[in-house]
Amino acid sequence: MRILLIGARGQLGRDLAAAGRAAGHAMLPRTHAELDVRDDAAVEAQLAAERPDAVISTAAFHQVEACERQPGEAFATNAFGALNLARACQRHGAMLMHFSTDYVFDGEQRTPYRESDRPRPLNAYGMSKLAGEYLLAANCQRHFIVRTTGLYGVAGSAGKGGNFVETMLKKAAAGEAIRVVHDQVLTPTYTVDLAAKALELLATERFGLYHITHEGQCSWFEFAAKIFAFAGLHPDLTPVDSATFASSVRRPAYSVLAKEGLRAAGLTAMPPWEDGLARYLQSRPAARG
Repeated sequence: MRILLIGARGQLGRDLAAAGRAAGHAMLPRTHAELDVRDDAAVEAQLAAERPDAVISTAAFHQVEACERQPGEAFATNAFGALNLARACQRHGAMLMHFSTDYVFDGEQRTPYRESDRPRPLNAYGMSKLAGEYLLAANCQRHFIVRTTGLYGVAGSAGKGGNFVETMLKKAAAGEAIRVVHDQVLTPTYTVDLAAKALELLATERFGLYHITHEGQCSWFEFAAKIFAFAGLHPDLTPVDSATFASSVRRPAYSVLAKEGLRAAGLTAMPPWEDGLARYLQSRPAARG
């Protein structure tokens, strides 16, 4: 399969590229600099030239506080960029897989959010991503929308300057007192595993909306504690409330996603989040040498 991969330099994009090549697909990676999804003409020209069987897009403006300050930029990428891809894929008969977020929900539930649950985003980032979901679904018949949460990968996240695991390890190495919120619950998701499952889903051609994360849940504090336990570290770690860290952006307090769509498609669940974390720590360059 010829797959045009947009956002190839990000942590998920790099793992998608590697997983696709390992599976025998012809991967056509494009960075933001090479293809800006906000440019409708550029998107059309790229699909016309490459004629991919599928497009996978991880392109997003995902810095949450920046999105709140610049909602126009957030919607330009997350909503209208998705629309540009959807229209081009529909014209050229390509499948489209698009990644979305738990931030489309308000986090008021205490049971995992199903694909059928009503979205209610709390901030500009979540609103722009939800708008992108709707625009994409309305304009491309052969689509997959994949919501996920708590991503971390070996490549790091260029837009965020690393990932949570690396941030915790750096703070511990520096001997810092570490405070982590205990009242926000999620499912940490290793991008190597997400990439493999996404490609497995793509091959089914069972189009629609899916939630894909590891199994289980934890607070950010519990995630940090497990990182240090697996790494054999004993830093000064303290749980705190979200109110401790001043922010103008409301975030969902509960971001666990049910995976009913995957089960309906006949796909197996991903392993527990602790399993993914253990393998991530073993795969880090620092762990190898």
